[in-house]
Amino acid sequence: MNGPRFNEFILSPKVRVIDGEGENLGVMYTREAMEQAREVGLDLVEVSPNADPPVAKFLDVGKFKYEAQKKANLARKSQKTQEIKEIKMRPNIDDHDYNTKMKKVAEFIDEGDKVKITLRFRGRELSHGQLGMALLQRVQADIAETAKVEAYPRMEGRQMLMVLSPK
Repeated sequence: MNGPRFNEFILSPKVRVIDGEGENLGVMYTREAMEQAREVGLDLVEVSPNADPPVAKFLDVGKFKYEAQKKANLARKSQKTQEIKEIKMRPNIDDHDYNTKMKKVAEFIDEGDKVKITLRFRGRELSHGQLGMALLQRVQADIAETAKVEAYPRMEGRQMLMVLSPK
């Protein structure tokens, strides 16, 4: 069981007790500490089991669990999941179109996403694989300051793929 342990799980005979306001009450027997906690209307919670003697605190367990769950939800909400965005190009792409696509690539990288560059070959273009390789090397050179190549260019059927990720 991770985290604090509650009344029925405290196994040591003596514990260092901290009251609800955070003041150290000293080392006392576990039963005595439980009784004091009950008198105040709180529970005795073991917060540091590895200390010698273990540290226990007077807490409202329901409130404690609620706060812990709230913290976990907030952490999960603020977490950014990394997505893979795809940019499709052709081997003989024009300069303006290339620049537009590169702006999008830079935008995705800045947002913290990975970018998959896909070059689609049609018909006789397939016999000119060096054009596609040159284009992907140009992409790699243009985005070198902000991104690194995660998967180097490779052919998959009629497509050439490369994956970039933020540095």
